[in-house]
Amino acid sequence: MAGFTIKSDHSPAGDQPKAIESLVKGLKKGEQHQTLLGVTGSGKTFTAANVIAQVQKPTLVIAHNKTLAAQLAQEYRAFFPDASVQYFVSYYDYYQPEAYIPHSDTYIEKEAQINEEIDRLRHASTQALLTRSDVIIVASVSCIYALGSPEEYRKVHLEIGPGVKKNRAELIRDLINIYFERTPADLTPGKFRALGNSVEIMPTGERILYRVEFSGDSIEKVRVIDAISRAEKESLQSLFLFPAKHYVTPADERARAIADIKLELKNQLAKLERAGKVLEAERLKRRTNHDLALIREVGVCPGIENYSRHFDGRKPGQPPFSLLEYFPHTKDGKPDFLTIIDESHVTVPQIAGMYAGDRARKENLIEYGFRLPSAIDNRPLQFEEFEERVGQVIYTSATPGPYEKEKSGDQVVEQIIRPTGLVDPEIIVRPVTGRIAEEHSSGYGDFPAEKSPEVASPSLRKPPTKRSSAPLVQKGQVQDFLDEAEKVIKHGGRVLVTTLTKKMAEDLSEYLKDRQFKAAYIHSDILTLDRITTLTEFRKGTYDVLVGVNLLREGLDLPEVELVAILDADKEGFLRSETSLIQTIGRAARNVHGRVIVYADQITGSLEKAMSETNRRRTIQLAYNKKHGITPTTIIKAIKDITEELRTEHGKAVNVLLDIDKELYAKDPKKFIASKREQMAQAVQELDFETAAILRDEIAVLVGEGGTKTRGKKQGKIKKEA
Repeated sequence: MAGFTIKSDHSPAGDQPKAIESLVKGLKKGEQHQTLLGVTGSGKTFTAANVIAQVQKPTLVIAHNKTLAAQLAQEYRAFFPDASVQYFVSYYDYYQPEAYIPHSDTYIEKEAQINEEIDRLRHASTQALLTRSDVIIVASVSCIYALGSPEEYRKVHLEIGPGVKKNRAELIRDLINIYFERTPADLTPGKFRALGNSVEIMPTGERILYRVEFSGDSIEKVRVIDAISRAEKESLQSLFLFPAKHYVTPADERARAIADIKLELKNQLAKLERAGKVLEAERLKRRTNHDLALIREVGVCPGIENYSRHFDGRKPGQPPFSLLEYFPHTKDGKPDFLTIIDESHVTVPQIAGMYAGDRARKENLIEYGFRLPSAIDNRPLQFEEFEERVGQVIYTSATPGPYEKEKSGDQVVEQIIRPTGLVDPEIIVRPVTGRIAEEHSSGYGDFPAEKSPEVASPSLRKPPTKRSSAPLVQKGQVQDFLDEAEKVIKHGGRVLVTTLTKKMAEDLSEYLKDRQFKAAYIHSDILTLDRITTLTEFRKGTYDVLVGVNLLREGLDLPEVELVAILDADKEGFLRSETSLIQTIGRAARNVHGRVIVYADQITGSLEKAMSETNRRRTIQLAYNKKHGITPTTIIKAIKDITEELRTEHGKAVNVLLDIDKELYAKDPKKFIASKREQMAQAVQELDFETAAILRDEIAVLVGEGGTKTRGKKQGKIKKEA
């Protein structure tokens, strides 16, 4: 383990050295809460990385959405290439929780689609925490949800190596006991297969194979095998395998849990019958007994997490285990790690709101006989429980909320100066609706906010000394935006535009495509990895315009963006609050040509405050630039895609073949596809199903897309259908 050593071409500059010194000093003094108030583009992540390097503690970084968490994971990996930086988010691509709506008598069954690659990374996170000290986990708020006991997870690991007295049958039993699944087909994380006198295993946190070879009743050799090429990488003297599931329950504990569930069922049935709820009692009895039968026979049932309190041995109301318990603690049980809450003004309220929403849904299920009362203990942490489990916290935000300010007291560290000299973007206010008006008479015009401060308060605007006698035709917001976007795109810039609803984002994206703009949209209905891919393609220039609702705000690092347009900016509400506006404006603060067009027919209180704060920050930065002779420069940042590591080895192999074969395909598509089909058939005859599957998917992409330009999207579709 190398510890936390930063590798970067840059040194702290601007406000960063002072912020680092203050935060480290506060941590050493034992301050529980500190806030880093850093403007967009001031390098808050670099500051946090320097703090981690100085305190040398395992660190939990919490972000409010998966996209931002992925970006942060990329950044921390770049700063700490020798440390273990992991990504821990919810593994659901789609999740519909179980629920009951009494007024319409509607029961909604739980429906979920698990992303196996994200599940692998969750295991990699917990295993890193249990085996290393130089660990940074970048997580979404899923880190406060129930996870299996770290003690049981740690205890039930399997250690194997050359010379260990264990035969093939014994190893197979041991693997099944720690929840690995046997398969005769392709290996995926958490599965194994027996081949002759050897066993091949793919662990949950990695994408390599371990081949265990036997000699009589002993293990002879443990080889590390490349999953695709089948080439041997190295031989190991010892191998530790953690369980394939986070929920680990020994056989004797399972029997105890079943007995506890039966007792609770008996008590709850009596309670329902006393209340005259005969239907609810019968429903609960039938469902619970069915679940118990499955648990006895196969060890699992749909919705088994609702019985987690019994399997964990917890008392009613006792909080569940979560990722936080996997972090190191002192001998007296106090947290011994650092927590950084990114974009805290959004993340803190999100953490605080998880428990209440979950409880309200569960109470309905319990009252109407769908679940036992213990289901309510399968829950996220309450906010007070979260506070007890995180120890020292640093909140980072350009717009800290009331909670952070109150908790931090005088430990609020400002980081206003950008080392690049970049200034907050100019803000231009234009009307939403197309109309005819005398020039400037409406109190709106094409004015940068810092040059015309009266734009923030139209009532204070002085009548112009000269007014055009001819009326000025002003365009509606969409057409005006199209004209401005076209200018930016012509010289290679990118454009962000925010709408108020998902439907508006989708419609505007289609409208832009119809007018030959390379546009895309992202919102919360888009799959996690697809969002990340879209953002990467946007930076690369595959798209020139990106339309969003609420995801184009906090933390997104897009230096190529020269124009941000905020449609319907005068509609007061969450999406157009002071905080939201400042965060959205900040997306244009990483480019020297950055500017923001705000479409509004009136200046709301939120708009006025947002523009005033932006102007304050511009003034500070301009004064610093003048004093130090700094010429602002656009941030240059390498384009990396975390989804590269989330793709399966199978998917990577398909991409490699496509890159090699695209020229041959272009010469004679029909002949080339026929040749590939023959190769696939031959691979099947030789029982080489891995090669056959790779060839199958290459053919599907080529036939489906007529080429390789958009193969990523098609390949993703094939994978989901498979």
